[in-house]
Amino acid sequence: MKLKDRVAIVTGGGRAIGNRISLRLAAEGAHLLIAGPEADELEETAAQIGELGRQAVTVVADVSQDEDVLRIAARAREEWGRVDLLVNNAGIIGPTAIVPDVSRDDWDQVLAVNLTGAFMCCKAVLPGMIERRSGKVINISSVAGKMGFALRSPYAVSKWGLIGLTLSLAKEMGEYNIQVNAVCPGPVEGERMRTLMQSRAAELGRPVAEIEQENVETTLLLRFVQADDVAAMVAFLASDEANNITGQALDVSGGYGI
Repeated sequence: MKLKDRVAIVTGGGRAIGNRISLRLAAEGAHLLIAGPEADELEETAAQIGELGRQAVTVVADVSQDEDVLRIAARAREEWGRVDLLVNNAGIIGPTAIVPDVSRDDWDQVLAVNLTGAFMCCKAVLPGMIERRSGKVINISSVAGKMGFALRSPYAVSKWGLIGLTLSLAKEMGEYNIQVNAVCPGPVEGERMRTLMQSRAAELGRPVAEIEQENVETTLLLRFVQADDVAAMVAFLASDEANNITGQALDVSGGYGI
């Protein structure tokens, strides 16, 4: 158990990749505060964590709202007195459209959740990590944060921004023994990926099966990534084995786009 009795916050921790990250951290011994917008999903994940013998606290929250972020951090401190690990996983997919057709409201919402939310979560937990001179921050970015991504500009920009935040924080936090890294998944098999492929197919007027095949063929391994693969990378970066890894944006992508 590489994370025995460490305290982790996982935003967006109730569904999809967030669920798998939460369960993997619990399996490695961590106690978790999981935050997200849907109480039912959070409670189900918390029950799964309990079955692993670890503690789980849930907070229904929207990370784009400053007061919700403060509640998340305060609840973790109330329960355990500290935060050892922050995983900024909360994110929304946003619109599928060319830039002239993206509304200002859609742009603002994606940036508020995917980027500003992570920034605010860092602000909320880093003072305690600085005081203890120990901690880890892991931002869930995307391979879309390393390339141009047609029809997905708000999402791609938010993920580029997360990498910029990661690198900047790593430079600021190094003297306090705090490691900051990003994980960049490629196409992850699951409901979100199916939704993205359907919206892309509709926007381009092409069959969904054709879009799916394109995504597979763009990876070197000719397959989608599994959410558990992303969770495994997060667990590694959270462990002492990664204590000398910081300021990195590490792909878990099957070689997507190389």
